[in-house]
Amino acid sequence: MNRLKHATSPYLQQHADNPVDWFEWGEEAFEEARRRDVPLLISVGYSACHWCHVMAHESFEDAETARLMNERFVNVKVDREERPDVDAVYMSATQAMTQRGGWPMTVFATPEGHPFYCGTYFPKPQFQRLLVGVHNAWVGDREQVLEQGSKVVEALTGGSTLPSGSVPTRETLTLAVQNLMQSFDQAHGGFGGAPKFPPSMALEFLLRYEGDGAAVAREMAGRTLEAMARGGIYDQLGGGFARYSVDAEWVVPHFEKMLYDNALLLRVYTHWWKATGAPQARRIALETADWLLREMRTPEGGFASALDADSEGEEGRFYVWTPAQLHEVLEPEDAGWAIELFEVKGTFEHGTSVLQLLHAPDDADRFARVRARLMAARDQRVRPGRDDKVVAAWNGLAIAALAETGAVFERPELVEAAREAAVLLEEAHVDGDRLLRTSRDGHAGRNAGVLEDYADLAEGLLALYGVTGEVRWFALAGRLLEVILSRFADESGGFFDTADDAERLFQRPQDPTDNATPSGQFAAAGALLSYAALTGSARHREAAESALGTVSVLATGHARFAGWGLAAAQAALAGPVEVAIVGPADDPRTRALHRAALLADVPGMVIALGHEAATADERDAAGEPEAGAWGRVPLLDGRGLVGGAPAAYVCRGFTCELPVTNPADLRAQLSASGPA
Repeated sequence: MNRLKHATSPYLQQHADNPVDWFEWGEEAFEEARRRDVPLLISVGYSACHWCHVMAHESFEDAETARLMNERFVNVKVDREERPDVDAVYMSATQAMTQRGGWPMTVFATPEGHPFYCGTYFPKPQFQRLLVGVHNAWVGDREQVLEQGSKVVEALTGGSTLPSGSVPTRETLTLAVQNLMQSFDQAHGGFGGAPKFPPSMALEFLLRYEGDGAAVAREMAGRTLEAMARGGIYDQLGGGFARYSVDAEWVVPHFEKMLYDNALLLRVYTHWWKATGAPQARRIALETADWLLREMRTPEGGFASALDADSEGEEGRFYVWTPAQLHEVLEPEDAGWAIELFEVKGTFEHGTSVLQLLHAPDDADRFARVRARLMAARDQRVRPGRDDKVVAAWNGLAIAALAETGAVFERPELVEAAREAAVLLEEAHVDGDRLLRTSRDGHAGRNAGVLEDYADLAEGLLALYGVTGEVRWFALAGRLLEVILSRFADESGGFFDTADDAERLFQRPQDPTDNATPSGQFAAAGALLSYAALTGSARHREAAESALGTVSVLATGHARFAGWGLAAAQAALAGPVEVAIVGPADDPRTRALHRAALLADVPGMVIALGHEAATADERDAAGEPEAGAWGRVPLLDGRGLVGGAPAAYVCRGFTCELPVTNPADLRAQLSASGPA
């Protein structure tokens, strides 16, 4: 039966024509397993996963393997990006049983969902033997199988994942920098060895850090950002970063491109430019932003989840080159130059190379010409597949990055793209005050948003408000944060990853550590902190500080997994600095003050932008559903024009310095606004 044909997940739809009788995750599958008295076989993956495709071709498209699966199991296919909660609880079981994890993830579970055998990718012969072995154990030794499942569940639900500590201090952050230094790769940038992932959250912290060793922290960030920008992990023709490098030198990527990586890195490169003015930072930020709009934007204005690693059945085929191919595309005098410049020397398989740019080209015009010719030729190749579902959390990250980048580099189309994504999220994903995780073609899926969806979207909306001054985004962020406080809080000051009324799994997931994206808990802390700075809300501030308690536990030994929390903690220790820009939006003096604030290298700073309270007629003209949505942001209250001129107020904890009306004076105040 083709149950996956109408799924909202492109990954599930890829399996719709398999001979396997797949179910989507849900009660129907559990009922069928109980009715037939057979185990569940839960297969978890995602559309851009190379080894997921391999296992699909080898096993799920194979008639004999499908027969074994259908006769002896109820088979459930899960998109980990659509159901991160399901993925999280079974990944915990997989890691506990095997000491490793990854995708595709293969889980055998009782009809109650209790896992009793887990693994990842299995080659077809091994997988077929496993199917037979698990079936025989279920039939012949049921008691032991059930006992194994019960033990796994008991072990995984025995306590919280990580104890909470005190609110981070300046000394905590200094220890975190020292911990990062211990694993820093002095030769190639980044942390640890191969495979090497973009350490986006740690880099954000290192750029924000203002304590002892700040110069060393920024040097580690700059060297890593430079190395990634020069390496093969960055698409030197089209822009955008791959998921990770299989080596320690950033040469050969795992070629899938994820929205979340590129949104996070876009923001970091923009912040690097604000901190240093490095031309490389500006180039990479703008090229990555252009890539997002060109290749990841959906017709509805959102951003797709991922591009596959594979095309025409081969990993990286779309991106790699041989010397002969360069000679085919370029003029003879340019081909040899390009071969040397891009290091086309057999860095990948079958004599092909991933393009690198280890040195700046000696002829900018020639470089632009060669790059354009190569890009045009590559556009004729078969493109990797695209997972076009819109994920709320990752679009929140993209909204924040595009809004800031567009404002900093005066690219209004980037700000408009961020705004259109926010409109889509508001219209398709927001259901009352609750949030749905995914949509496709403008239609929302049925899965509830998890903590990272609420937190990352709130973060993006607050950044968008700071750039546009549209209070609707501030108001929506406040509603999302209220749900976090009322539905996700635990009893120790942290947050669960699912709401208290979400589907009950055998374990309620709660992971406070960063992974490929900021942890939901740290993302919530950052957004709560910004909202508190804009509103003066002690409740939001206290919740943010409590959620950051885990940072103190991680900082000294595992700082790489707490980067977003460390960045939020640095902002908290710095205030954060609050800037109120008061004046008519169409007044060039207001815009000049606003731009001075946007360009300031003051990490974690929040900006309130507005003018005198709107009249009833203005509210009606704006089409706002209720007057409260147009109400002034509290940071603006009581702060008006100065001598009839637009003014800027630099504050901490709602205590402000004297207002200024000149951008130079504002820059001077902000440059002096180091740690309090």
